[in-house]
Amino acid sequence: MKPIRIAIDGPASSGKSTVAKIIAKDLGYTYLDTGAMYRSATYLALKNHLTESDVAAILEQMAAHPISFGRATDGSQTVFLGDEDVTLAIRQNDVTNNVSWVSALPEIREELVKQQRRIARDGAIIMDGRDIGTVVLPDAELKIFLVASVDERAERRFKENQEKGISTNLEILKKEIAERDYKDSHRKVSPLKAADDAITFDTTGVDIDGVVSFISEKAKKIIDMD
Repeated sequence: MKPIRIAIDGPASSGKSTVAKIIAKDLGYTYLDTGAMYRSATYLALKNHLTESDVAAILEQMAAHPISFGRATDGSQTVFLGDEDVTLAIRQNDVTNNVSWVSALPEIREELVKQQRRIARDGAIIMDGRDIGTVVLPDAELKIFLVASVDERAERRFKENQEKGISTNLEILKKEIAERDYKDSHRKVSPLKAADDAITFDTTGVDIDGVVSFISEKAKKIIDMD
C-alpha cells in the first residue's frame, strides 16, 4: 500500500474538517487543519490590533508564536500558538468574520503554504482548505471538492456553535457564509475553486457517514493500486 496525499477543498461549513478527521483516523493518516492555521494568524492579527497594512508585523507575530497541533484526552485536535492553547479562541465569531482578509494576504499564504508542503512531503496525509488541490498540493493523488447549499451550511455551523457555547443568530450566519463564499472565490490570491482534476461532491442532504464512505472508497482504490 502506498501512502498518498488527499486534498479536500470547499467553502465554509461544507463538512471538510469533520470528514477529513474521520478519514485520517480510519486510514492512520495525519490530518492537517489548514483552516486552523489561517484562523491562528487571524487571531494574532486581531489580538495585536493589526490590519492589512501590517503584514510584516503579522508575520513577526507568527514567527514569535509558532503554530502547532496537539491532542486532547478525548482524542480531538488542539491548536497552539507558542504555549497558548487557542483551540476555542480561533473559532469565535470575530476570528471567523476576519479570516478572509488575513488569508487573502499573499505573504501570509506564502508562509503557511511553505509550512503545509513541508508537513505533507512524505505523504499519508489529509489536508482540507480552500486551495489545497489547486495551490498547496497540486500533485495530490486524490482531490475532492465538497459543496453544499448556504442554508445547510449555516445550519451546520449554527449547531457547531451551540455545542461550543458560542452565541449565534442563524440568519446572520447565512449572510456571513454567503459573504465569505464571495470573498473566498473572488480573491486575487488562491481563490476558492475546484482543481481541474478534483471530484466535486454535493453534500447537501448527505450525512457525514455518506460523505466519509464516498471519499474513503476513492482513496482506498488509489492506495491499493499496484
